[in-house]
Amino acid sequence: MTYERTRSQYTDFRNMDRLARLRRMRGLARLMDTALRIPGTRYSFGADSIIGLVPVVGDFAGAAISLYIVNEARRLGVPSDKLLKMLANIGFDAAAGSIPLVGDLFDVYFKSNRRNLDLILQHFGLDHSDLDRRKSPPE
Repeated sequence: MTYERTRSQYTDFRNMDRLARLRRMRGLARLMDTALRIPGTRYSFGADSIIGLVPVVGDFAGAAISLYIVNEARRLGVPSDKLLKMLANIGFDAAAGSIPLVGDLFDVYFKSNRRNLDLILQHFGLDHSDLDRRKSPPE
């Protein structure tokens, strides 16, 4: 008995793998940028803001974690012009965030991981709601 796979079965697997990667990237972006909401406001912050409180090392550690999203985007085939924009977002966030006190406030407003995730989703023609688990995978 032979088992033949149609091209659509391979395509579905690739779509499921891409969806799983995009969901992981969204989770990391949320953790780094918007995991905690400031009570009574519409502002949120994440681990990037907290890590950035550690002088010198903190902002660069946050940038190193953010590079995971860029690498995953590269592996998914995001074009190099968008990858460069993503790297610029991370570099700007790390540079501005390294300024004492002002940089810590800046981290609450400039969410480089969220911006980078938006660039990736835009490339694939997806919306944040397309990554929700209750929906079927996008084609």
